[in-house]
Amino acid sequence: MEVRVQAGDIAAIQADIVVVNLFEGITAPGGGTGALDSGLNGRITELIALGDITGKKGALSTFHTFGAIAAPRVAVLGLGKREEFDSHKVRDLVADMVRKLRKPGIKHIATLAHGGGIAGLEAAAAAQSITEGALLGSYRFEQFKTRKNDDDDNASGIETLTIVEDDQVKLNPLEAGVARGKAFADATNFARDLANTPANHLYPSTLADRAREMASVAGLECEILEEADMLRKGMGSLLSVAAGSDQPAKLIRISYHGTEGDGYDLALVGKGITFDTGGTSLKPAANMHAMKADMTGAASVIAAMQAIAALKPRARVVAIAPCTENMPGAHATRPGDVVTAMNGKTVEILNTDAEGRLVLADAVCWANELGARHIVDVATLTGAVTQALGDVCYAVMTNDDGFASRFEAAASAAGEKTWRLPMFEEYDEQVKSDVADIKNIGSRGAGTIMGGKFIEQFVGDTPWVHLDIAGMDTMPADNGWIVKGVSGVSVRPMINLAESIVG
Repeated sequence: MEVRVQAGDIAAIQADIVVVNLFEGITAPGGGTGALDSGLNGRITELIALGDITGKKGALSTFHTFGAIAAPRVAVLGLGKREEFDSHKVRDLVADMVRKLRKPGIKHIATLAHGGGIAGLEAAAAAQSITEGALLGSYRFEQFKTRKNDDDDNASGIETLTIVEDDQVKLNPLEAGVARGKAFADATNFARDLANTPANHLYPSTLADRAREMASVAGLECEILEEADMLRKGMGSLLSVAAGSDQPAKLIRISYHGTEGDGYDLALVGKGITFDTGGTSLKPAANMHAMKADMTGAASVIAAMQAIAALKPRARVVAIAPCTENMPGAHATRPGDVVTAMNGKTVEILNTDAEGRLVLADAVCWANELGARHIVDVATLTGAVTQALGDVCYAVMTNDDGFASRFEAAASAAGEKTWRLPMFEEYDEQVKSDVADIKNIGSRGAGTIMGGKFIEQFVGDTPWVHLDIAGMDTMPADNGWIVKGVSGVSVRPMINLAESIVG
């Protein structure tokens, strides 16, 4: 879908449908909706009086114009209560709107800058939210379908969304908001594409190829470490996970240099288990197919770099993605094995299905070696986080409250909910091993925190945030900007953080 801005009167725009808006409780529409109502001889006001148009959040009332204006159809989008309205509502409402309007004969939507009028949103913010909502809400993963899954015979879907504005002063901010929203949405949809791809098509080598291709187009540096490189660096923790697979592990590094200097202001580290059987500690068969998305963390950090390159923040950012399968096999790691990580710590592996923390351990060590001044790691790490938080928010753990607050602000700005979990010193005792320095699982309790505590052993003093997105990486149904399947959470917050990390 193309999102664009056009100057003019929305009543004169040639489109398949024109979408205006209304707050709940409004009986005499103003602004762009009021102007269109006049062109329709008061039709919208009449339908409000009849109760057919309510302004309730998400309500979409559609009617034909019969030649009264250029477009053959009009829809009035309910914005809900004005006091509860913000840019996040715009994103979700537009996402729902484009799905509802995916019908035969609708290829081009013309719409107002929702929230950019009497609601008081800045034009750029309104346009960014509209663009994100349209592009994220209309996403579908249909790469492997020989026939598109449309019961409406409209396989190509909506092709164009035009934001119409008659105030010349707002045109440039609207254009800027569209460009910014496109960068955020395209990156999120790239992450969705990667994580939705079946594991026989996306394995460490092909994921590395996709990362290299993106970096080349975006003008980023890309380095791929092979297993021999990892061995020389002493990454025994990561390599222990790869031992059972015929697919060679890859360690992806993508670098953005927005300023001169050494090291990196921010390292984004993403778990890249391209398929997780559990290894020797084999998972149950039920729902194992979903483990193709156990590399969502890697997909997220790789995709975030695409937007960072487009937005050009004055910062130095690196993405690191340790990628491997976790498979049983003749050479697979056994429960009870002891391996040595890059920082020299020994790890007793009590459960090979707690593998994500093992690959992240060496990856954050490498981030420190590269001179990272802040580290964020993102992973589908524990099933326990779903029990704790469900699919409404994801977990944040940290060794630095100030840095965690900065990430939480970045997530809030993207409309994503997070919840901070405690990292009390008492939990450290539960990852200590009788045989090695530490073990890769703790007690049965506090499973999500145990995952974070394990990774913390490899971070050192660098300000660090750990995100466990396992409850939200894949969603069961469409809901606002989130679509059924891989959600894309964490991508936009990491982009926001990269823009604010310096200063």
